[in-house]
Amino acid sequence: MDKLQVVKVGGNVIENRESLNEFLFDFTKIRGAKILVHGGGKEATQMAQKLNIPVQIIEGRRVTDKANLEIISMLYAGKLNKTIVALLQAYNCDSLGLTGADGNSVVAEKRSSKPIDFGFVGDVISVNSALFNLLLNQKITPVCCAITHDKNGQLLNTNADTIASEIASSMSAYYEVTLSYCFEKKGVLKKLMDEDSVIPSINSSQYEHLKKEGIINEGMLPKIKNCFEALKKGVTKVRIGNSKMITESIAYTQIKL
Repeated sequence: MDKLQVVKVGGNVIENRESLNEFLFDFTKIRGAKILVHGGGKEATQMAQKLNIPVQIIEGRRVTDKANLEIISMLYAGKLNKTIVALLQAYNCDSLGLTGADGNSVVAEKRSSKPIDFGFVGDVISVNSALFNLLLNQKITPVCCAITHDKNGQLLNTNADTIASEIASSMSAYYEVTLSYCFEKKGVLKKLMDEDSVIPSINSSQYEHLKKEGIINEGMLPKIKNCFEALKKGVTKVRIGNSKMITESIAYTQIKL
């Protein structure tokens, strides 16, 4: 099977134009098929604060009311997505920006309000892998933001890590897939203030131990859960680190079952 890299970028990399440029330059050096998924939660939080709109995070996931959904849709599907596409084009990487509504690329259902009401948050129910395969066969790189839809006209905020995991899983029918979660750190750190304390690999039993010790917490919890799900659904390799890991042999955290 041909190889495919699904790369999700988030964290401070999205906020800083210099860091984003550096990441995208590295991303374009990936040979062969590739798909990019991006978040933007920190910028959405900053925008909400400027507008005096409350932001609530529970277990690393954002509660999305109507006001926050408008901000997220504007930023994710608009400014951030199109900025990334424009920069990729500048690096001669032909790309196409997508929400889940475009081509039914990612369909979701509104999450149940029990036990926690997350508002307009979606859980992925299907990925249009045929569409992604068509684009990749035409040498076009899909750039997906963290907005899905329910096929009834409603946009939904959906965790970008989950979208990346579900796309990677669905594409494993066509490719040997590597899923990479890129942010500003070199990987999952044993000591938060020590950039070199990268944990080289984490399996499910180690994950439970690290969670109990408080080393893995907040937003890293759903991220690693998505890593395990991807591996269970056929993804060959899953890793967490900075953008250099996708083109160079450097330290990163590999997730294993």
